[in-house]
Amino acid sequence: MSNIVVLAGSNNKNLQLANEFNDYLNEQIGIESSLIDIVDLDLPLYTNLSQAKGAPKVLGEILSTLIKANGFVFVIPEYNGGVPPVVTNLLAWISVSGGSDWRAVLNGKTVALATASGGGGFHALMALRTQLSYIGMNTIGRVVKTGPNEPLNSEDFVAVNNLLIDSIKI
Repeated sequence: MSNIVVLAGSNNKNLQLANEFNDYLNEQIGIESSLIDIVDLDLPLYTNLSQAKGAPKVLGEILSTLIKANGFVFVIPEYNGGVPPVVTNLLAWISVSGGSDWRAVLNGKTVALATASGGGGFHALMALRTQLSYIGMNTIGRVVKTGPNEPLNSEDFVAVNNLLIDSIKI
């Protein structure tokens, strides 16, 4: 069975949009999906010093969920033209906590990108696309983008979900 993990990179509108993805995949499409609120993980800031103290316990649970996933949806806002620090922090922890083959957690897996952002979100999505591609993920070209003056486009939403579903290994 396919499994998709939806990751919310902030609270409020992005968490709401992440829940819409999760609900749609589970209820409308019948694909098993789960939601991870990255903010709620409350991971310590990754540094060499924090790594020396050891990975947070919750990270083991997260890695277990991520390695089983066939695909992902990252829903993030734009922070000053970039990716939210909690998202980059999670990726840093994965890269040092996934064992000798940490890339297996994300490498070769398909990811869809979405944003609910007051500033448009394109800079953050481009930066995240680059970062995820660098670590071996396959990003879908089409995105879901909402904002204060841009309501959710249902055609984009359905198309991105379909592209993700069509590209994962079943």
